[in-house]
Amino acid sequence: MVNSRLTLGTLLDAARTTIAAVASLLLARLLKLPEFYWAPISAIVIIESTIDPRTLAWQRFAGTALGAALGALIATFFPSNGLVYASAIFLSGLLCALLRFRGGYRFAAITVSLVLLIAHQRPAWIVASHRFVEVSVGIAVALAIAEVWPNRT
Repeated sequence: MVNSRLTLGTLLDAARTTIAAVASLLLARLLKLPEFYWAPISAIVIIESTIDPRTLAWQRFAGTALGAALGALIATFFPSNGLVYASAIFLSGLLCALLRFRGGYRFAAITVSLVLLIAHQRPAWIVASHRFVEVSVGIAVALAIAEVWPNRT
């Protein structure tokens, strides 16, 4: 026999997450963002976090901004190879530590990876700025939902 924990609380949590994901998806599509799926993914990461949504949102926002800027800068001036990538990931960690972006390193490293490792048809600074906006849309929607509909746990 499977122990089912289907309660009103779990249903409300699922509804809250669904609303955040779908709202951010619709907004990202309305804005015609090329990789619109990052908005609902970001919203889900924030809204389903076990830590305060504002804390995680700041970490994701700051880390993504740093990673996007660093990735665009590096991709503009250096060829894509393992040494350049390793240097970018390491530099992301150093900059996050120096800027005291506590918890932002993982998001900076993810964004640097996406900018440097995925082949794109557009210049790196456009890819990086789109990534930043896509993630920021998800963060903003999740924060708005979290303020209007706080998690009960």
